[in-house]
Amino acid sequence: QVQLVESGGGLVQAGGSLRLSCTVSGSRFSINAMGWYRQAPGKQRELVATITKGGTTTYADSVKGRFTISRDNAKNTVFLQMNSLKPEDTAVYYCKVITVIGTHWGQGTQVTVSS
Repeated sequence: QVQLVESGGGLVQAGGSLRLSCTVSGSRFSINAMGWYRQAPGKQRELVATITKGGTTTYADSVKGRFTISRDNAKNTVFLQMNSLKPEDTAVYYCKVITVIGTHWGQGTQVTVSS
């Protein structure tokens, strides 16, 4: 069974930084795309950033220049470095990975940015 374990969330002041990690275990298949999504209270889940197995990245306009997604294929881990955090970045952040057998989500980690 594929499991995703996220870590790194927390409470930070505006302008601060956090680094999220998501490690995938239990997958016998190659992991293709990996990504981070977020969901704020009362809002729909939205894409934050994605990265392909080859390293091609995409970002939501709202985080471009502030967030950086990266991955360690040997460790089946994806990271999200978040700098210059704003109160509007407050949300539950979810890791998502795509393998040949389907799409898998993490349980989410809370990020709270105080003003």
